[in-house]
Amino acid sequence: VQLQASGGGLVQAGGSLRLSCAASGRTFSRYRMGWFRQDPGKEREFVAAISWSGGNTYYADSVKGRFTISRDNAKNTVWLQMNSLKPEDTAVYYCAASSGVVVTSLRSYDYWGQGTLVTVSS
Repeated sequence: VQLQASGGGLVQAGGSLRLSCAASGRTFSRYRMGWFRQDPGKEREFVAAISWSGGNTYYADSVKGRFTISRDNAKNTVWLQMNSLKPEDTAVYYCAASSGVVVTSLRSYDYWGQGTLVTVSS
């Protein structure tokens, strides 16, 4: 699976962005999908994940209620809708595909996209 993330940019605090992750390959629907983010000098951290069917979603406490993850298996795409953005959301955001069980753990993910930069100004 090859992943291509897009949609990052500069936004003011309180604004919104929608990240997209397009996947190649016919096995997209077999993978749980996740979003992670990383600030320079910090560890990559879990943001959100979604099950194969889209029926189950998982969020980090820091984004719960503000971010929404969704997917369309027919389009091989997963999205991350980010609302009420805060300066602390500034990071490079990565999408990833997991065949593992613990969707909040980096170790569960087999494939990673290249990342898209989100900058939230105060």
